[in-house]
Amino acid sequence: MHQRFEPRLVNGVFGDPGLHVDFRDERRALLFDLGDIAALPPRKLMRLSQVFVTHTHMDHFAGFDQLLRVVLGRKAGLTLFGGPDFIAQVEHKLRAYTWNVVHRYEVELVLDVREVGVDGRGQRARFSSRTRFEREPCAPWQPAGDVLHEDALCRVRARFVDHGMPCLAYAIEEKARLKVAKDRLAALGVSTGAWLRDLKQAVLSGAAGDTPIELRWRDRLGEHATVRTVTDLRDVILDVAPGQRIGYVTDLRFTAANLATLSQLLSGVDRLFIEAVFLDADADHAARKNHLTARQAGQIARHVGARRVVPFHFSPRYEGRADAVTAEVHAAWSGALAPLVPAPDS
Repeated sequence: MHQRFEPRLVNGVFGDPGLHVDFRDERRALLFDLGDIAALPPRKLMRLSQVFVTHTHMDHFAGFDQLLRVVLGRKAGLTLFGGPDFIAQVEHKLRAYTWNVVHRYEVELVLDVREVGVDGRGQRARFSSRTRFEREPCAPWQPAGDVLHEDALCRVRARFVDHGMPCLAYAIEEKARLKVAKDRLAALGVSTGAWLRDLKQAVLSGAAGDTPIELRWRDRLGEHATVRTVTDLRDVILDVAPGQRIGYVTDLRFTAANLATLSQLLSGVDRLFIEAVFLDADADHAARKNHLTARQAGQIARHVGARRVVPFHFSPRYEGRADAVTAEVHAAWSGALAPLVPAPDS
């Protein structure tokens, strides 16, 4: 069964942090962090439905202007998520420009901006090109626990880690994947068609078992149509497999509290994208910068039970030595290096 998610680092291991998660066959994508996004062509930026920012240091947020420039006048809406003060920070970005003609653009752009506080409380604001991006009141938003976003295909969860400031770590969770058993489909006397998509969406969204599904298909005998319920079809022709889980973690200190938080958020992830800014030989410098070493990143990956680890956010001082950083991460992840004692929480 093919993977629905296609996660890729935006800038490789040395550039600004960023993870682009494309959805196969869905014409949409998610973006985690918004630093330098020059590597993403406009067609990929136009596919974005949600953007999740860890924190607003420049290398994680400076690309907001470029994203806005691409989607303005072309895309109807975009939802952005961030931590404390995120709404005000987006508002300040928007207020830095003069919007004397944007209200006349044929395609209205609406930015739905949501922030979560360290206490778990949510706030929301709306900015529309029709009103020259003036902040507008809108319906309240409250995260469901650590779930910031959920739809029929995926769930995005987040928790704060300590980077000398609150920084969000993210888990991207694909909901159950559904595979059609074509042999059992043939036994029902029907053929594939657009109705299969309707059935899958109904199952993933938790539709009632008696929800009707209209089946339409064409074969050598002509066109056919009939109606069956979700229950009639789900248990007969669909096989269910668990979806993949991805972690995105960057900019944090190596502390016991951070390890505990990541264990709760990312236990057993299939793939963990995690910063590995410095080599262990430079651990003192990493501590001053509130970043991880490669060894610490690998230990975190092992601690949460990640099945695969993908390090990134390497310091430029290791240009030409990326293999050494990666090797240290994997040595700690595999258990070849003795575990380190996390710094005390502060």
